[in-house]
Amino acid sequence: MLGPSGRLRPLRFRPSLRFILERSLLLPFGAAVALAWANVDAAGYHTFAHALEFAVNDVGMVFFFGLAMKEIVEAAVPGGALNSWRRAGMPIAAAAGGMVAPPLMYLAIVAASGHPELHRGWAIPCATDIAFSYLVARTIFKDHPAIPFLLVLAIADDAFGLVVLAIFYPAGALNLPLAAGLMAAAIVVALGLRRARVRIFWPYVLVAGAVSWVALFLGGLHPALALVPVIPFLPHAARDPGLFVDAPPEATDALSEFEHWWKYPVQLVLFLFGLVNAGVEVTAVGPGTWAVLGAIVVGKPIGIGLSVAVAAMSGLRLPEGLGAREVAIVGCAAGIGFTVALFFATAAFPQGRELDQAKLGALLSLMSAAAAYGVGWAWRKTPISSAKRP
Repeated sequence: MLGPSGRLRPLRFRPSLRFILERSLLLPFGAAVALAWANVDAAGYHTFAHALEFAVNDVGMVFFFGLAMKEIVEAAVPGGALNSWRRAGMPIAAAAGGMVAPPLMYLAIVAASGHPELHRGWAIPCATDIAFSYLVARTIFKDHPAIPFLLVLAIADDAFGLVVLAIFYPAGALNLPLAAGLMAAAIVVALGLRRARVRIFWPYVLVAGAVSWVALFLGGLHPALALVPVIPFLPHAARDPGLFVDAPPEATDALSEFEHWWKYPVQLVLFLFGLVNAGVEVTAVGPGTWAVLGAIVVGKPIGIGLSVAVAAMSGLRLPEGLGAREVAIVGCAAGIGFTVALFFATAAFPQGRELDQAKLGALLSLMSAAAAYGVGWAWRKTPISSAKRP
């Protein structure tokens, strides 16, 4: 509902519904419905999912990634958790480690299993599902610098993954020069809007965001990331008000208004995201399942932990409030491959037994959530506290 000034008034919900929305519980609910549906009526489920797949994955999720990028932008301003190149560089280094260790572990498991036909799936455990890992981290950390750290790590992880897909799993319609040209145009538009002092977010989304989406789509890349390069150009407050802290009513900067408009609609998108993507038949168990599962659940936190240690010795810094426990939890949360790993699997294998096994392993990587909660519980004597802003 719009207020007298034309701005969107915060929506009011009952406490139970607000609890569900604030914790993104619609996402796992949608995934549970999809899993049950696919194992009761596989044909009906796949017909339904195929009809909504493009609208949800390629259009609706644009706004989820936009909100994720909003947290990163605010964390990089003065007083934010990532406000120095040494701190911002650490999650990038962690993402690199999380891209190296899982494939090595996958290839080792495949070699031990005696199924060389599975080698082609080495990139599947590189993936991190930003939506689910974010959900898990939020329920554990709440207001904590580990959240933007994980978001930067996960986005960098999947950006590296897109490069891997382009090089090793070409889709046939890949057109990187066209994508680069159109993306440059989108950035020029966003920069022009910023220099023209445009204070509302709609032109950034509808013009620069649309050009960015077309750049990724026509270039053969995933268009759901279309707002990631655009959001940093939105006018925003000079300091970080706190992670996931709603802007006060008097805040009129474009970044705050973007969050006000899309915070709750994105929860419906996440429900549909789980519903459309999580329907996997549980009978497709095989060596590919265990290779994907073991590599991502074990390899991802190991790779992240080792790379953070090496990066720290090289001079990079963790955000204030992050230590060994928080890095371990983030590593486990990043080990949720789920839908991104499903996407990698369909690029790696044709329809058949190997693909079904890999997809089930990707779905079972949700077990990393239990590992993240377990690490937090094991170190419960040193509670995770909210980081205070200076």
